[in-house]
Amino acid sequence: MKHRFTEYVGREFISLAETMGTAALMLKSVVFWLFRSRFEAGETAKQAVTIGVDSLIVTALTSFFTGMVLSLQTGISSKNLFNEPLYIGTMVAFSMVKELGPVLTSIVVAGRAGAVVTAEIGTMKVTEQIDALYTLGTNPTRYLLVPRYIAFMITLPLLTVFADFIGIIGGCLVGMVKLGIPSSVYFDDVFNFLKVSDFLHGFLKTFFFAFMIATVSCYKGLNTRGGAEGVGKATTEAVVTSMVLVMVLDYFISAALVAVGI
Repeated sequence: MKHRFTEYVGREFISLAETMGTAALMLKSVVFWLFRSRFEAGETAKQAVTIGVDSLIVTALTSFFTGMVLSLQTGISSKNLFNEPLYIGTMVAFSMVKELGPVLTSIVVAGRAGAVVTAEIGTMKVTEQIDALYTLGTNPTRYLLVPRYIAFMITLPLLTVFADFIGIIGGCLVGMVKLGIPSSVYFDDVFNFLKVSDFLHGFLKTFFFAFMIATVSCYKGLNTRGGAEGVGKATTEAVVTSMVLVMVLDYFISAALVAVGI
């Protein structure tokens, strides 16, 4: 029994090491072609639409109702403690801008756009279209990966700003209708206490999240095996891995930003 457990741990460790090494080689190729190749404006714009524009509605719905729930729960708790809702705008704005905006938006993008990227590249892999690119003299990294990396790095931060705004508006709506807070008081709380550094705290994290989601999605797609079933499996693994890593990275990046005063 002990021998089997040791063998299992060793096999998983070797598999993890191989995965990290392959991913590092992929990243090396991406960085190389990012600065050495011609900018694929058309493909990048296409991916930006797929990743960013097509995610607007689900991002807006998620953020809007998150802001509403935050406002409602904060208002009820404040009433129980102080007999009136206090600093609702401040609580909603801080929660959305520093944490919930970037994290929820990244999770939504990972689940929707990350799955699309993995499925596209995975399908090309199992149908040997990627091998055909090599035959035609086109490097897959330059043509497939670099535009997707750029699209993720551009669209996710913009989506996060949009999500922050929509979440704060949702909180204001509940504050006015359910809690009887005038919109002027709500937004006074927002602008009097929210600082630029608070916005940067959440905004800067999205670049790390975007890079991670792009890396996981592209890696899983390029290493897809086993036909249609393999594509489904790779897509599921990419989404789950990205979501977990968003939560893990959130803590470490937040700690680093707090350490430098942001």
